Parts: sequence; C-alpha cells; structure tokens
Amino acid sequence: MAKITFIGTGGGRFATIFQKRATGGIYIADKGLLMHVDPGPGALVKMYELGLDPTQTDVVFVSHAHPDHYTDAEILIEAMTLGGKNRRGMLIGSESVINGINDYRPISFYHKKIVKEVKMVKPGDKFLIKDWYEINITPALHSDETTVGFKLTLESGVVSYTSDTQIFDGLIKAHKGARLLIICLTRPLNGKIPFHMSAEDAAELIKEVKPELAILTHMGLKVLSNATEQANWITQNSGIPTIAAFDGMRVYMEDKIEIKKD
Repeated sequence: MAKITFIGTGGGRFATIFQKRATGGIYIADKGLLMHVDPGPGALVKMYELGLDPTQTDVVFVSHAHPDHYTDAEILIEAMTLGGKNRRGMLIGSESVINGINDYRPISFYHKKIVKEVKMVKPGDKFLIKDWYEINITPALHSDETTVGFKLTLESGVVSYTSDTQIFDGLIKAHKGARLLIICLTRPLNGKIPFHMSAEDAAELIKEVKPELAILTHMGLKVLSNATEQANWITQNSGIPTIAAFDGMRVYMEDKIEIKKD
C-alpha cells in the first residue's frame, strides 16, 4: 500500500513568505521506497511534527530551482546521508537544480558529492528507482524552462505530479494513465497567468487525463482563501473527484484511495 503525506500544501512566493500553509512538499512511501518531492521551506521541521524520519529517505526529487521547491533540499540530503557519513540515496532534479543555469545554483557541489547517485533529468527520461519503481519524467511549461514533473509507477498504480506549469497539449498526454494526479495550483478561477496552473486549467487537465482522483496542492494565496470551493468547481467541471489537500493529509492508495488526517 502506498502512503502519500502532504507535508506542506502552500506554494508560490506569497503563500511561502507568509506561511499561510506549510511549504514542505510531498512524501511518497511504498514498500522499499521513501521519496521526498519538492522540499520547500520548513520541510525538515514539519517532517518531525508529522512523525516522518528524514534519515530514512531514499530519494529527494526537486522539480526546478525556485525557492518554494528546493530550500530544504540540502539539509534533507544531509539527513539522508547521516551528515555525509553514509553515501546513500538519490537526488533527482531538473537541469537548473543539478547543473545550475543562469543565476540558479540551488544545490551545492558538496551536497551532490555526498549522495550515492545524482540524476539530472529532462522530459521523456525513464528509469528505475531502487531497481523496481519506474519513473517517467514529464514536461512542464514554467518560468524555469527546465522544470519537470513525473509519473511514478507504484504497486498500487501510477501517481503523477505536474509541478508548476501552465497547461499545454503535451502536459495532458504526459499524465495519461495516472490513477492519482497531483496538481500544483497556484492560481484561482479567473486568475490565469503565464507559467502557472489556474482552476480552469486544472479542470481541463483532469477531464482529459481521467485519473481516479485529483489532488490540488502547492496552492497560492488566492487559491487558499477558498480552496475547497475551487476544488468543488473543478470536480463539477471535470467530472472527476478533486480535493484540495491540507497540511498533514495522508493518502492511502491500495484497492481504494482513502484520505486521512493525521
């Protein structure tokens, strides 16, 4: 059974600055796999509050080089490697995260050196994590042009994660086949801007991908003011059950997908 913990459900610069929601990303646990996705500010502290042990993490995934997605990555790499004493684990990231582009240098050379495996990924890449879990790297259209999402095949089905992106035809195609679709929703209804997902965009994506369940996270301030209403509108307009995640929410995925509060 897969367990997905929403360590933090806020996103975008102002939700992050004011910490209206935590910004620690997502933790995916399945048999033999513990993966932290986009560990933004406060991820480490929030993990301990939720009873998660960062020293047991196997994979840190950073979709792009914006602070609300990466700022706790280095300390979580230190936790994963027991302060660099145990060279283990995997760091997966976009080109801006791993190699740095322009002014982006989010992960130090030191932290990349103490991890057992570092993978710089681009859309279309496909490989196995821990020789078992297939991950497909998906495209995004964001202001960091190297941004990526993923489709991860777990024992109980495929979990897809969009990261920050606006909608485009390739995004729909890339996430087809997802049982659980996790969408970064920074913009509300009637609030569309370039490089970000709005509620209208999310409804279109969900309607075309047809997951069993869609979850909204990494929500901007204007979404958080009425997140449940936004999710209900998306459900009505996509025909697919859609919920707005909350901090500490756990999703259990087996024969059924169940939502629980810690």
